[in-house]
Amino acid sequence: MTASMTPRPAATQPPPPSPESTPFDPSGEATPVVTTNPPTGAHDIDTSVPQSARVWNYWLGGKDNFAADRRIGDQIAAANPHIAEIALAQRAFLVRVVTHLVHAGIRQFLDIGTGLPTANNTHQVAQTLAPESRVVYVDHDPLVLVHARALLTSSADGAVDYIDADLTDPDSILSQAAHTLDFDQPIALLLLGVTAHLTDDAQAYAIVRRLVDAVPAGSYLALCDDTNVIHPDAMDEMVRQWNAAGENPRVNRTPDGIAGFFDGLELLKPGVVSVARWRPDTSGVVDVDDFGGLAHKP
Repeated sequence: MTASMTPRPAATQPPPPSPESTPFDPSGEATPVVTTNPPTGAHDIDTSVPQSARVWNYWLGGKDNFAADRRIGDQIAAANPHIAEIALAQRAFLVRVVTHLVHAGIRQFLDIGTGLPTANNTHQVAQTLAPESRVVYVDHDPLVLVHARALLTSSADGAVDYIDADLTDPDSILSQAAHTLDFDQPIALLLLGVTAHLTDDAQAYAIVRRLVDAVPAGSYLALCDDTNVIHPDAMDEMVRQWNAAGENPRVNRTPDGIAGFFDGLELLKPGVVSVARWRPDTSGVVDVDDFGGLAHKP
């Protein structure tokens, strides 16, 4: 792990209003999401097996989930009553990270493992602050694709794209993302909670390194992952229950293991911490077992 280094200076102009004060309004000045893959039919959605995106949607209070998702979601929540806090803290981390990146001049975002659309999606936060922002979402859940096509809209000056691809195939992600993003200009890579499904450390580090190597200097990596530091028994039980019920296993990592994803990059302060403690907007922060950080590619 490289030592934490001072981040790039923020822009000198007064900061734009926060996303909370000026929510993105998709009406009028909006264009539909453009997809580089044809829509997946509803018959391809397996409702009998829980899917990560749908379970997290359930924990966030959404309605885009099925009985199998709710069943495992309730089982895990019973064993780990902190799971809703983790889901909400991760979403708040996304908002703060994207806001920081826009202030730092980033206008391109590659959001991998985005999950189902909910409040404060990446493009909403970015385009509220900088309407010309370009955002590409990546997921491999057919229900996510259906909802992305229906719900994700872009500002007139920017672009929003969705690609159906798996994190284990980074070359496919990169080639498709190049239809919307300019890889000669800085790009923010967002991998929030998705690397937990890469249970082999060597494979996980290699995939993230491939993505980082593909973006130019001045780009950023934001990444967070589950740990078992704060509530070890509850987090270990969550993984055990998920792996027993789901088709896409997951793993808890140590904070040092998460820090390994940032090797070779300039890790911004406060480093790898509970996401609730990454530059919080309020006092009275409650630690959660999702740890992450933001790093700059020199």
